[in-house]
Amino acid sequence: MKEILSTKNAMIKEFKKLHKKKYREENQQYIIEGFHLIEEADKANARIGWILFNQRGRSEWSDWLDNQPQERLIQVSDEVLESLSDLPTPQGMIAIVGMPEFEKDIQFSGGWLLLDNVQDPGNVGTMIRTADAAGLSGVILGEGSSDIYNTKVLRAMQGSNYHLPVIRKPLAEIIDEFKKMKIPVYGTELNPNAISYQKIRRIENYALIMGNEGQGVSTEFLEKTDQNIYIPIKGAAESLNVAIAAGILMYHLENDN
Repeated sequence: MKEILSTKNAMIKEFKKLHKKKYREENQQYIIEGFHLIEEADKANARIGWILFNQRGRSEWSDWLDNQPQERLIQVSDEVLESLSDLPTPQGMIAIVGMPEFEKDIQFSGGWLLLDNVQDPGNVGTMIRTADAAGLSGVILGEGSSDIYNTKVLRAMQGSNYHLPVIRKPLAEIIDEFKKMKIPVYGTELNPNAISYQKIRRIENYALIMGNEGQGVSTEFLEKTDQNIYIPIKGAAESLNVAIAAGILMYHLENDN
């Protein structure tokens, strides 16, 4: 087991770079923080390279750490852990994880959530976690959507990226694939041609597109859908948060009604 006490250590400097997307992609690695996420990654056989922990981490999760390969453990000072964390109070443990070597093949069955230019990391992570909870088959991130290896997205997902496929693909290509398979694609938009989501009956296979926080789903994709749907608003609020709206729609489409 290694021990690193200085923030000037060359390995620590390289790890810190992983907070930037450019370096994550170059190194094919990302950072996760906190015992829960690291345990989820371990259960999913993710490619954990290093586990860094301070005295708090050692005292709280000693049994788990003792069962890990010692060659991938690094005990660090509080200062080192704070330099790698983007939380006000570090949780005592950080892991460096390798990105999946091969992208999972898409099985065009079940429900799929398609995200069009959803930029807020919290929204992206929350929708992926909700898709997992609702029983969808997977999530596809289109152009402009937040990187799932952003630490804020990872925290919001709470490990759901290890439970279902989360794939980055051009949505125009994906929508065409669904349509070739005669799987209905639902867009979300409030316009004269859209209908209330309550009129949509549950079907086994479908795709649901959620759009950008400000502009919604792009016109290009709305013109390709089989049906555009909306959630009626009864109060004075102008709109719903995109992650809340996605949750309502996913649970409606995944449950008998």
